[in-house]
Amino acid sequence: MSKSPATGPISLLWAQPDDATGIAAIHAELFPTAWDRDAIQALIEHPASLSLVAVRPGRQVVGFIIAQIAADEAEILTIGVASDGQRRGIGRQLVEGAARAAARSDAKRLFLDVAAGNNAARALYASCGFAEIGLRKSYYTLPGGARDDALQLARDLASA
Repeated sequence: MSKSPATGPISLLWAQPDDATGIAAIHAELFPTAWDRDAIQALIEHPASLSLVAVRPGRQVVGFIIAQIAADEAEILTIGVASDGQRRGIGRQLVEGAARAAARSDAKRLFLDVAAGNNAARALYASCGFAEIGLRKSYYTLPGGARDDALQLARDLASA
């Protein structure tokens, strides 16, 4: 579990394999089907990875974004901010940092999926310039077995 992200400045850094434990703890806090440390470490170490962490002094991970680049496209695979650090602009910093890094790697568009019922995330992505391009019906399994659609979003990176 994360420690109080409400204090100290935030730095956005490239994720390192050692950050996988902190990322996994936040992922488990936020997602009903959490990715474990080994899976996250493998994604960070993947050659096509674009992985950033938001950290407090002492490299205390309070947020993360993991994306991959393929040819001229990038896709955000997962993003999260510790619950006690949400609504402080950290998610926006992570999205914009990933968009800039993807653009520097010659990606032209950035894609992601978001649960249709996740209104906070949808508002963040809309404010970051993402637009809906598709729908995956009953894509996510929610606690208790209910299902939620995934909205497919994309953003052009010409202005990132």
